[in-house]
Amino acid sequence: MKTFLIVSDSHGRRKAVEKVALLAAENDYLVHLGDGVGDFREIVRSFPEKTYLIKGNCDAGGGEDECVIEAEGLSILCCHGHRYGVKSGLSRLAARARELDCEIALYGHTHRAAVEEVDGVLCINPGSAGSYTDPSYCYLVIHNKKPTATIVSLL
Repeated sequence: MKTFLIVSDSHGRRKAVEKVALLAAENDYLVHLGDGVGDFREIVRSFPEKTYLIKGNCDAGGGEDECVIEAEGLSILCCHGHRYGVKSGLSRLAARARELDCEIALYGHTHRAAVEEVDGVLCINPGSAGSYTDPSYCYLVIHNKKPTATIVSLL
């Protein structure tokens, strides 16, 4: 079993990230999907071997454009989502995930939490940790090749 703590779009709202940071030690993977990767500075310092930073459209530096994580026999595409037009639909994101032989695609950018299957790809958006109204993150568990995603409120 592998566990993921997934955050996106914190946009400098460090109080929400500080809440999430309390859970960092007990997770196998820590992922920030962009637009505020600098907010994960302390997490990166404490857990560099298990932290993945993805550059969003509002990040000046730091982070990868996208990456693939292998866990429990599944491949997971991590991206911000803006390059795949996720505000207009998830078909391009799902196509990119399939192109890379990924069963799961993690993305941000929309500020709306969502877990849905598109063209055979489980697409997961943790929502926005920096949202003024409903900040959230995603807790993803993969066990025996079965992913279970839970959106968790930061209020």
